Parts: sequence; structure tokens; C-alpha cells
Amino acid sequence: MGSLYSEYLSPSKVREHYNYTKETLDSQETPSRQVALVVIIILCFAIVVENLLVLIAVARNSKFHSAMYLFLGNLAASDLLAGVAFVANTLLSGPVTLGLTPVQWFAREGSAFITLSASVFSLLAIAIERHVAIAKVKLYGSDKSCRMLLLIAASWLISLALGGLPILGWNCLGHLEACSTVLPLYTKHYVLCVVTIFSVILLAIVALYVRIYCVVRSSHADVAGPQTLALLKTVTIVLGVFIVCWLPAFSILLLDYACPVRSCPVLYKAHYFFAFATLNSLLNPVIYTWRSRDLRREVLRPLRCCRRAAGVQGRRGGTPGHRLLPLRSSSSLERGTHMPTSPTFLEGNTVV
Repeated sequence: MGSLYSEYLSPSKVREHYNYTKETLDSQETPSRQVALVVIIILCFAIVVENLLVLIAVARNSKFHSAMYLFLGNLAASDLLAGVAFVANTLLSGPVTLGLTPVQWFAREGSAFITLSASVFSLLAIAIERHVAIAKVKLYGSDKSCRMLLLIAASWLISLALGGLPILGWNCLGHLEACSTVLPLYTKHYVLCVVTIFSVILLAIVALYVRIYCVVRSSHADVAGPQTLALLKTVTIVLGVFIVCWLPAFSILLLDYACPVRSCPVLYKAHYFFAFATLNSLLNPVIYTWRSRDLRREVLRPLRCCRRAAGVQGRRGGTPGHRLLPLRSSSSLERGTHMPTSPTFLEGNTVV
């Protein structure tokens, strides 16, 4: 065991494993790779900004402190970290990969597995919450918030454990014949185990949603109301987008397990499949804000504040001698009308 961990800092181990599993090595930068690098970094920046706005919206507005929105916030957090992890993965790939030590390589790949695990468990928590809400099951009790936070914490702990297994010893250092082609320091059995766990969880989520739809169709109007159906449609769209984005990557990992080393050339293009999967983290915030007017307004509020501040600065820097007159019509409208101030009355009970 001591000799195994001593290899973690060896600067030649990563090259040795890539030489064994790959036909050719990326030993130099190319113009096409540099263009792809810029595009991916811009994409990941958009992922981080989008999900950060969703997290700010959920945190600052008490209207979004329900179980459903907390779980969506947890999914947004995992998507945000996935964007950060993919940037690190991209910057440390290509020619840079061959200069990494095994512990650096495990940290690079493990971060991606951890965020993926957190996303899957967040989808499971959302499905359970929807089933509880539709079936009217008293699962949480009086300490609902505490139990929800414990469930979120447990999902992250399980994700950390699952993503950290290779660095703890479940890897193929010293056993080249057991190595994955797509992830040359991971053993094929670990990759198969992770994909199997995720697939079983996703199948369980699909089964939960099928049961929810059956309950909704056979229930009374108070259960199958428009708000319930809208929310159910939203989380179903989120699940469907996740499956569409990640199914090619899961398929390539299963093919990796079945193919002997250097016998499936498509495995050398696996990075395209993982780049496509990353689009899931970009699309989720779009789905939330598209489906909910309340959340959309809260998400866009910081952007409006920035635009308003820029407008004020522009007026202050205007031509000297010109004075800005107050808009009396606005204040008089406020005095002469009695508009409801609650977002519920202004926008209606919009849901995700």
C-alpha cells in the first residue's frame, strides 16, 4: 500500500499510462485546440454566471425558501461547480496532462465526478420532493428545513466519497491492463460502477415521475391543479435535458469498459461527448427562468441594478447646464393608485 501511494507524486506515471492506452499523445498546442479552449472557457464562464444568479435569487428572496427551490438551488450549485471543474479540466488537458502527477490528475478528474454525482443526487432529491408533495406524504415533519439541509449535505458527502475513491486507492496504478482508455488512471471496474450507480438512480427517478403522473391523472382537481402540473412539467424537462446531455457520455464510458485497449478509435474522441454533457449545466438555469416569471424577475434583478447604475452614471456625466427634472407622473401615479405590492398578486402564483 505504501508503494502505491508513493507513485502518486511520480511525474512519469501519467505519461506511462497514456502511452499504454492512447495511440498518439497531444504533445503540442494547435490553433484548433486554442480556439476550442477559448470557446470552452467562455461557455464555462456563462455557466458560472447563470447559476450564480440563480443561487443569489434563491438565497435573497424568502419566497424561494421552500423545499423545491432549495433543491433547485443545490442543483444550481453543482452546475456552477461543474463549470469551474470543466475550466480546470480544460486548462490542464492536452500537452499539460503529460506533466501532471497522478495526484493532480486524480484531483482534475475527481472534481468532475463529484459535481456529476451531486447533480444526479439533486435530481433524485427533487423527484422525491415532488412525489412527497403530490402524494401528500408527511415526510419532513416540523423540522422540515433541518432535514432538507441534512439531505443536501448527505448528497454532497456521498458525491465526495464516490469521486474520491480513485485517489483513495481504487485506481489502476501498477496494473496497466485494467486501465480505462478514456480515463487512463481509472480502473475500468470503477468507471463501470459509477455509470451503473448513476443509471440506476436515473431509472429510479424516471419511475418516480411515472408514478407521479399516474397519481396526478387519477387525482382530484386540487392535486392536479395548474401550478402542480406546471412545476411537474418543469422538473421533468430538467430531467429530460440531463438524460439527453449525459447519455452519449455514459454510452462512451460503457463502450470503454467493453473494448480492449486501442481497439475502439471512437474512445479517443470522448472529450467531445463530455463537452456536450457540460451543456446541461448551461441549460438548467435557462429552464428555471423560462418556466418561472417570479424566479426570472429575481434572477434578472442584479442585471437591472447594474444597468440602472450605469444609466445614473451616464446622466451625471451629461452635458453641463442641463438639469434632470423629476418624473412627477410616476409619484403621482403611486399616490393615486393602490397597487398590491406582493409578488403573488402582481404576477400570480407562478411556479417553476
